[in-house]
Amino acid sequence: MEQNNYLGTEKVGTLLRQFAIPCIFSLIISCLYNIVDQIFVGNGIGYLGNAATGVIFPITVIGWGISLLFGDGAAAHLSVSSGKNETQDIHSGVGNSMLCSFLCGVVLVAISYLLGDNLLLLIGATEANLSLAHDYGFIIYFMMPIALAQNTLASIIRADGSPRYAMCAMLVGAIINIIGDPLAIFVLNLGIKGAAYATILGQFVSFIICVLYLRKSKTFKISFKSFLPNTLILKRIITLGASSFLTQLSIVIITIINNILLVKYGAASVYGADIPLAAFVVIMKLFQIVLNVAIGIAAGAQPIVGYNYGAGNYSRVQQLLKLIIKWTVIVCVICTILFETFPLLFIKMFGADGELYTQFAVLCLRIYLSLIIFTCVQKVCAIFLQSIGHAKTAAPLSILRDMLLIIFSLILPIFDGVTGIFWAAPIADIIAIAITCVVMVQLWKSLEQEKQQIQPKVSFKAIQTSSPGAIITIAREHGTAGKYIGQLVAEKLNIPCYYKEMTAIAAKESGLANEFISNINSDENAVMRELYLSTNVIQQAIIAQDKVIKMIAEAGSCVIIGRSADYVLRHNKNLVRIFIHAPKKYRIKKVMEMYGDTYEEGRKNVERSDAARAAYYKNISGKKWGDPHQYDLCIDSSMGTEKCVDIIIEYVSKKITS
Repeated sequence: MEQNNYLGTEKVGTLLRQFAIPCIFSLIISCLYNIVDQIFVGNGIGYLGNAATGVIFPITVIGWGISLLFGDGAAAHLSVSSGKNETQDIHSGVGNSMLCSFLCGVVLVAISYLLGDNLLLLIGATEANLSLAHDYGFIIYFMMPIALAQNTLASIIRADGSPRYAMCAMLVGAIINIIGDPLAIFVLNLGIKGAAYATILGQFVSFIICVLYLRKSKTFKISFKSFLPNTLILKRIITLGASSFLTQLSIVIITIINNILLVKYGAASVYGADIPLAAFVVIMKLFQIVLNVAIGIAAGAQPIVGYNYGAGNYSRVQQLLKLIIKWTVIVCVICTILFETFPLLFIKMFGADGELYTQFAVLCLRIYLSLIIFTCVQKVCAIFLQSIGHAKTAAPLSILRDMLLIIFSLILPIFDGVTGIFWAAPIADIIAIAITCVVMVQLWKSLEQEKQQIQPKVSFKAIQTSSPGAIITIAREHGTAGKYIGQLVAEKLNIPCYYKEMTAIAAKESGLANEFISNINSDENAVMRELYLSTNVIQQAIIAQDKVIKMIAEAGSCVIIGRSADYVLRHNKNLVRIFIHAPKKYRIKKVMEMYGDTYEEGRKNVERSDAARAAYYKNISGKKWGDPHQYDLCIDSSMGTEKCVDIIIEYVSKKITS
């Protein structure tokens, strides 16, 4: 409650600073390895060295994406499990995610070594930079499994309540890399191999520091059993981490396509194949720094935005949106002025090897980064939408700019040669920001409407104390009259029945809005349902509701309808789990009678509602909704309501007395 009140009452500016600054620093530190290599390689070896590291970049990003798939997924699983006070399986999620991240790294390394130079040529290496890419990549590959496990573990450490420890672990590795690069390249004369050795040394030290944390973790204790495969937990982790992986995958696709196009069109220009490739690598590093700051602002704000949206504090949500965009714009305006005014300074930071290279790099930096303000605002708006559970809109918006960039990168160089690839960025930015503005204006209007429609908090039936006895949970297919059957069972047994009352009590306990909690398992778009359920604000509502279900069960015998109560209370010794089903045609007919639907409307209504309940149950439990093995009694309601009630009462009385 204290944390909830804090997020809902503290000044939004203060909250944003407290949450966003550590997030920004973590993101900046995470990309320092590659950027530092780029600077020293460019100055010590030349633009061919930069081109070579750029060739390896997509492979390292795939690894980074895999580590986030398991790391962010495990971190979300840890947070949700802690919120529900179900900490017994957290250690298994941590161990499984570390193991899978490491093993995926082994597979990625094996593929990279086996394909060798053919893989490098496929993703953009040229004859001039192939040997350098080989020397750099074949050393970087060696540490990749450990680097992936370390990055996964860093996400888990942050979720365990030790973000500073995770940041320090990464910072120590980055410092070792910063010191090691010039020593290995210039003092020991190891060239590009020296940059690779410095990188893997830093990664290894960061890994050791992260592993040492496991001895003093707060919410879990690692043992050998933690690493035994648990498919249910792994599925949940992968679902929760999927969006992070897809984001990194889009970067890989863009980088590989651009590498191939730059080599192709560069070879036909006066610049040759390597100059455009090297320039693109440098520009992308600058782009990455600015984008990480913007993403850090938006990602840091996620828990604040999510809580206040769920609590119905729409004015605070609007204030946060304005602040996020304001600080993103300020950062981007400053960076744009610097990039456009002093482009040569930034190019020379990464080495300036020849006038032709410098001329091309300066021109393309000014083009590619000219509208980075639009890129960043568009990305933070997508993150903001995800923060409030609007996954259906957030997911396509998050990849919109990247898809447009790929399309224009393929089209423009046909007419404008190699520089056309760089012009694709500002054109994609203009279209993406225009579409984003339309979406965000609509969102702002909806928030205004929500503010006007806020009703005073309605009174609700509090948790009723009853005598000890059966806790009856009723799960039901749509159209089975399961809710009515549950109410009749409670009435005949003279015990409380909870349905909508649960959401009202959960709203009071958590500070979230009643309507928001009530709608968390509504008919969300099927494609986006899992992403919607995995968003922070939805998980927050689920945690609040699960706590209330347990409070209700502790108060005595009762009937609880829906909300995956059978799984939430699975450890309760007095639990009786009922599943009510019926033939589909029967249910469609019932829905038609109840809502006045046509047959086709009724069919769609039944299918959507059942799919939403199944997805919610899977999100809660990792299991299949409606599986008869998970219930004590499955009953067909087409036999008649009264008969169902009598059968349930008879079964409950026999089960409890036996």
